[in-house]
Amino acid sequence: MNTLPAKEASTVLSGGGRSIEQLLTSISASRLTTFQQCRMKFMFRYVLGVAKPKSAALHVGSSVHGVLKFWNMARWKNQQPTLKQLHDVYAAQWNDQQERQPVNWGDEQEEEKKTGWRLLETYFRESPIPPDEKPEAVEVNVEADLNQHGLPKLVGILDLVRHGGQIVDFKSSGKTPDPAQVAHLLNTQTTAYSILYRETTGRKESSVALHHLVKTKNPKLVVTVLEPAADNQITRLFRVMESYVKGLQRADWVPSPGMQCASCEFFNECRHHC
Repeated sequence: MNTLPAKEASTVLSGGGRSIEQLLTSISASRLTTFQQCRMKFMFRYVLGVAKPKSAALHVGSSVHGVLKFWNMARWKNQQPTLKQLHDVYAAQWNDQQERQPVNWGDEQEEEKKTGWRLLETYFRESPIPPDEKPEAVEVNVEADLNQHGLPKLVGILDLVRHGGQIVDFKSSGKTPDPAQVAHLLNTQTTAYSILYRETTGRKESSVALHHLVKTKNPKLVVTVLEPAADNQITRLFRVMESYVKGLQRADWVPSPGMQCASCEFFNECRHHC
């Protein structure tokens, strides 16, 4: 078994990592998902805090997400921004993201920037959300105390909650998502959102909608609407959280070799790790 010695785990924080105690205080869906994907990847990202350059795809996604946040907040304030205003926000988001975390673009920056804006144009043209619909909540930090289940606190951020209790999460993708695969692969995240919404509002969500902005030659929007989380999904999430807690307590950083390794930012570190 590949493990990180206890002494090493307590001395890597200077690189931007966190102690096991910190990581067990609360749990987020993103950390759970990384832990499920590969425990060694989790170690490099969250425990050791190994910094990596931001990818072009992540930069585009972050810039697009910033504009969608602005659009949702504007509607919450009963405002309807023009397409020019949204484009100006996109340009500002692009520059701000670049300043905070530079990307090694090569010759692709301008094309990627155009791609991001084409995604947004497609979204505003095809979105199922009316431009004058006021959201129930936008980019809200929420948490659920799961102490009664013997689990740490669950935390997260809901991108958007529409009136009626539909939770909306925005995604960008390089290929058209398959609904069945989306429901399975994002089950941890969507179930966590359901629990967080119920804990915060005392109501059951009406559905969870995943809005995928697809970066094909002709960009498109694919919306996948999922039913409220069922009891078996919540049970599965709790078991994943239990596995997370036990794995961190044991410093159990087992790698998960597979096709996904080709795109992992920690590929070289993993190959040479003892």
